[in-house]
Amino acid sequence: MHRTAIALAAVPLAAMPAAAQTHPAAPAILPDGTLLDVAAEGKSTRVPDLATIRAGVVTQAATAAAALSDNAQRMDRVLSALKAAGVATRDIATANVQLSPQYRYGENQPPAITGYQATNSVSIRFRDIARSGAILDALVKQGANQIDGPNLSLDNPDAALDEARADAVKRARARAELYANAAGLHVDRIISISEEGDNAGMPPPRPVMYAARAEAAADTAIVPGETDVTVRLSVRFLLK
Repeated sequence: MHRTAIALAAVPLAAMPAAAQTHPAAPAILPDGTLLDVAAEGKSTRVPDLATIRAGVVTQAATAAAALSDNAQRMDRVLSALKAAGVATRDIATANVQLSPQYRYGENQPPAITGYQATNSVSIRFRDIARSGAILDALVKQGANQIDGPNLSLDNPDAALDEARADAVKRARARAELYANAAGLHVDRIISISEEGDNAGMPPPRPVMYAARAEAAADTAIVPGETDVTVRLSVRFLLK
């Protein structure tokens, strides 16, 4: 749904020095007219072509060294599986490495360390979304036991953003014409345009829950669907 906000100022422009100060793009002197401010959102739709998923290994052991050693061995297998699946090195980045003591709590007793937990996770960009589910299943078989995502997005959103900008201007103009006609005026020209924000097709992450599913009967399916690329503009019109 497109949101459009309207502000109509039916006052001669020469009597509005304060308004001119709040909109520096407006000329200092304008013929008498009416200012109309329109806030409009434009959009374009694309199919995501990039999935970003975080995969990691969590291990526990009695000592810190043992937890780290076991974790490193499993993570080596995970990274090897990614490379074997054709994921480029530039699309794999370490996201988090952590070592934490585990405690046992007793009544009226100080906490006692019972072991250590090591965590190592990587952020992975899949440029072939259709294959990402099968690759994730392979990672689980190689020791990955922590997976978050996917976050589906566009690799190059610039063209989609430009389409959304053009759509926002078109919608703002159409709404300005409607209000001008209703007021017995016409749209003379645009005074200023400012961009207030955009969304380059980044929906909230959708978590994938993994348990121990090394013997899963079917591959995990990740379906890209469609995503909206949006831009919000504020456009000031001169009506006469």
